[in-house]
Amino acid sequence: MIKKILPCVGKYKIHAILAPITVIVEVLLEVMIPLLMANIINKGIHGVENGFFATAEEAVPYIWKQGGLMVLLAVLSLVFGAASGRFTAVAGTGFAKNIRQRLFYKTQDFAFANIDKFSTASLLTRMTTDVNFAQQTFMMGIRSLARAPVMLICSTLMAVAINKELSVVFLLAIPVLAVGLLIISTKAHPRFLKMFDKYDAMNASVQENLIAIRVVKAFVRRDHENEKFTASAEEVMNMQRKAEGILIFNAPIMQFVMYACMLAISWFGGNQIIGGTMLTGDLMSYLSYVTQILMSLMMLSMVFVTMVMSRASFRRICEVLDEVPDISDEQADPALTPADGSIVFDNVNFSYAKSDENLTLSDVDLHIRSGEKIGIIGGTGSAKTTLVQLIARLYDVQSGRVLVGGHDVRDYKLPVLRDSVSMVLQKNVLFSGTIRENLRWGNASATDEQIEEACRSAQAHEFIMSFPDGYDTELGQGGVNVSGGQKQRLCIARALLKQPKILILDDSTSAVDTATDSKIRCALNEGKSADMTVLIIAQRITSVKDADRIIVMDEGRINAVGTHDELLQTNHIYREVYESQQRGDPEIDPAQGKEAVLA
Repeated sequence: MIKKILPCVGKYKIHAILAPITVIVEVLLEVMIPLLMANIINKGIHGVENGFFATAEEAVPYIWKQGGLMVLLAVLSLVFGAASGRFTAVAGTGFAKNIRQRLFYKTQDFAFANIDKFSTASLLTRMTTDVNFAQQTFMMGIRSLARAPVMLICSTLMAVAINKELSVVFLLAIPVLAVGLLIISTKAHPRFLKMFDKYDAMNASVQENLIAIRVVKAFVRRDHENEKFTASAEEVMNMQRKAEGILIFNAPIMQFVMYACMLAISWFGGNQIIGGTMLTGDLMSYLSYVTQILMSLMMLSMVFVTMVMSRASFRRICEVLDEVPDISDEQADPALTPADGSIVFDNVNFSYAKSDENLTLSDVDLHIRSGEKIGIIGGTGSAKTTLVQLIARLYDVQSGRVLVGGHDVRDYKLPVLRDSVSMVLQKNVLFSGTIRENLRWGNASATDEQIEEACRSAQAHEFIMSFPDGYDTELGQGGVNVSGGQKQRLCIARALLKQPKILILDDSTSAVDTATDSKIRCALNEGKSADMTVLIIAQRITSVKDADRIIVMDEGRINAVGTHDELLQTNHIYREVYESQQRGDPEIDPAQGKEAVLA
C-alpha cells in the first residue's frame, strides 16, 4: 500500500532525502558525546588516579579541550536536528497535499456509481483524517526510521566496545520488546479499521444535519439530532478507546524494559568498578549508550504504533486510488463530436445494482429527432430522471445502446459529450461566489449581454436586478440566500448559456408559479435554435402539453408516446393525471398519476 502512495512525494523528494541524511549526521554527532564524557571523567577528573597525568594541573587543559569539543558537537547536532525537522515538515505537508490532490482528482473521474459506493462522508474522512494519519507516518518514517536504527547500531557498537559482558543485558531485552509489539499490532489493527468506519458514520450524520438544518429547525428536531450525534460520537469514542487501549501498553512495556536494563547495568557495572575491571567514566558513557539504545528502541516502537494506526488509513486511501471509474472514455474517438441533437434509445435496460433481475429501466426503445421538444411525465419512481441521465452518460446502460448525434455515447470523449448536453437537475446546485460567476459555469467566456439574455429567457433578470449588487451579488454556499424558485431560474439560465445541442430540464420549474413557468416555456420556444433538442420532465401537464411529443413513463418502461391530444384519447394514465390536475382534487397527487387515482 505504501508503495502506491509514495509517488505522492513528488517535487518534495529532495526534502524527503535531506531529512534522513541530516538526522543521520545528527545521530553520529550525538554518539560521540558520551565518549568525550568518558574521557573527561577517566583522564581528566580521575586522570592522576588512572595514570594518565602526573598532576591535576596537567589535566585541566585536557578537560577544557574535551569539554569544548562536547559543546561544539552538541551545537552541530542541534543545527542538523533543526534542519532535519524543517526538511521533514516540508516533505510531510507536501506529501499530504499531493495525496489529497490525487484523491480529489480521482473522485472527479468517478461516475455516480463509484461515489454511491463510497458515500460522500467516507470520502471526506479519507481526505482529512486518513491523510493526516498517513502524513504523520510518513514524517516519522523519513526521520525516526532513519534516526532510530542508526542510533541503535552505533550505540550498540560503542557499548559492546566498552564492555562486552554488560551488553548481554540489553541484548536479552530486545526479544521481549519484539514479542510485545507483535501482540499489540495484531490486536490493534482490526479495531482501528472499525474506528474509521465509525468516523464515516459520524461524518455522515453531521453532513446530513448541516444540509438539512432548515428542516431540522422547522420541525423542532434539534434534540433528536443532538441525541443522534451524541450516540454517533460515543461510538467513535468507544471504538477509539478499544483500539488505543491496546496501544497504551506499548509505553509501560518500553519503560519497564528500559528501567530494568538501567538497574541491571548499574548493579553489574558497579560491581565491576569495585572489582577494578571497569572505570567510572566507562560506566557513565556505557549508561548513556544504553539510554540511547533503549530510546532508539522506544522510538522504533512509536513508529511501529503509528504505522499500526495508519495502516487502516493507507488501506482506505488506496481503496479510493485503486477504484476503477465505472465509466471510462479511453476507447473513445477524440475527434468525434455529436453532429446534432438526435437521441436514440435502442433496447435499453439499466440497473443501479447492475443486476438483470432488478432493472430500473426495461426494454426502452425511443427515437428523438434533432430539434424536437419532448415532454416526459410519469409517477414517482417511474425512472424519468434515470432515463435522461443515460443521455449524458452519467451512468452506463446494462444492455442496449444510447445514441446521440448518430453515435453511441460510449464513442465520445466524456467532456465532448457532456459539453453537448446541458442538464438542469432536480436538485439545483449553486456555488459560493457571485451570480455572474455561477452563470459562467455554463460558458466561461460569456459576455454580459449573453448572460442577461439567458437570464431574461429564464425569467431571472428581474429578481437579479432587484438585488443591490445585481449580477455581482454574492451567493452563499449552495445559494442559501435565494429562494428555491430563484435558484431554479438561475440554473436554467446557466444551462441556456451553454448553448447545447440537447437541453434537459428535470422538473426544473417545480418551485415557480404557473405564470412564471408559462413565461419560461414561451421564452424557450422563441429562443431555442432549430436543432436544439429539449427534454422536459415535469409533474404538471401544462409544462409539457405544448411539446412535440410526450413520453409517459410507468414502472421503468415507456407506456406511451404521443402528442397531448393523442394521449388524452388513447392513454388512460395520461388522461387520469390530466383530469386530476384539471379538477385540482386535493386528495390526488398529480405526481403519482395512475397509482393515486386508482387508490
